[in-house]
Amino acid sequence: MATARKLADEQQTNLPFAYRHYSQEQLKDVLRKMYLIRRFEEGAEDSYMRGLIHGTMHLSIGQEASAMGICMPLTEQDQITSTHRGHGHCIAKGADVKRMFAEFFGKTTGYCKGRGGSMHIADVSMGNLGANGIVAGGIPIAVGAALSAKRMKTGKVVISFFGDGANNEGAFHEALNMAAIWKLPVIFVCENNGYGMSTSTARSTAVKNIADRAAAYSMPGVIVNGNIFSEVAEAAHAAVERARAGEGPTLIESKTYRYRGHSKSDRNRYRTKEEIDDWISNRDPIALFENELKEFGLIDDKGIEDIREAVRVEIEAGIEFAKASPSPEAADLEQFVYTEMA
Repeated sequence: MATARKLADEQQTNLPFAYRHYSQEQLKDVLRKMYLIRRFEEGAEDSYMRGLIHGTMHLSIGQEASAMGICMPLTEQDQITSTHRGHGHCIAKGADVKRMFAEFFGKTTGYCKGRGGSMHIADVSMGNLGANGIVAGGIPIAVGAALSAKRMKTGKVVISFFGDGANNEGAFHEALNMAAIWKLPVIFVCENNGYGMSTSTARSTAVKNIADRAAAYSMPGVIVNGNIFSEVAEAAHAAVERARAGEGPTLIESKTYRYRGHSKSDRNRYRTKEEIDDWISNRDPIALFENELKEFGLIDDKGIEDIREAVRVEIEAGIEFAKASPSPEAADLEQFVYTEMA
């Protein structure tokens, strides 16, 4: 009996971080949200092709584990800033896909009353300070929020999501330096999908790893496989604990990949079909996570199918909600654009 218990304890210790730290129900919900992110973006893409959505959008299909892993240790009070490729971050932080679709459709029931569209969704009530169409634009905003949290002693932690292209912007370096000097509770998360628009990081960035730049600002630089949920969640958990303890910021580089082009106008000629197919076939984050859940006996094929079906229904309902929602009136054009002053 003692030997069997010892063996069970050893097996538990050898499990990846997420399977030791989160419950079965939490992990199944992670899978549901990963599917929700992907199906939302596929639904948005289809709606765009049908002419229901105008402008453009930047899809993060293939990056679902990164968004979910980073947001797992956060509370509703903790805050994030996002990017032009931020739909996954919004959903991971608790956004309602009905209101997200409505925002895409330019309807008054959207998060920004239809004024923001794909690149500017915000939900301050859930700690989402907003996506940002400016490369690196959200990084200094996150530092400001973290400074506020520290000065007001709220205990909040702030996550700043950005892409690999942002690490060559001045705002990145200024923000990391200031956060390190003041030991602010902010975590900088670079989702390195290999390309800043159509230029690879190898051609645009002097250092091999973006996390290497953390050393210049006296903070930890952590590299994770952004397509493995548990790796991302473990790094996020450690960084959040460090921030809450008053030890300052962390830079996490989540190495991942986007399956679609930079935006809907991208003809995608700078990547080979073989490269894209390899990531889809061998490194898909949802497939990897499903296989782990099944391997550790936390879900079976029927459980996975049930999640897929529930997500399908939720996405269809979200699109119908957006279609049926009212469009803004021309007379209200100037409303909900600026903050009302007291």
